[in-house]
Amino acid sequence: MQEFLDFVLRQIVDYPEDIVITKVEAPRKIVFQLRVRKSDIGKVVGKHGQTIAAIRSLLTAAASRHGQKAFLDIIEDASGPQQAGKSSQPG
Repeated sequence: MQEFLDFVLRQIVDYPEDIVITKVEAPRKIVFQLRVRKSDIGKVVGKHGQTIAAIRSLLTAAASRHGQKAFLDIIEDASGPQQAGKSSQPG
């Protein structure tokens, strides 16, 4: 499932080298935490959330074939290569 996510997401974003997918496992449950550049979050989410909903739907279907539940969370990280040298404080 993680390979599937990695493949699909790399096709969508402008900076595929900055994708980080972390897998957190629990009994019968897997949570994938996705970190991408801030500028790529909109591409992953899509218009009205349609892209992320489609990805989550496919992930859910793949997980259910293995008797598991899978979730995808987008982690918005202020620290990263796109934030170097920039202040995160408004002002």
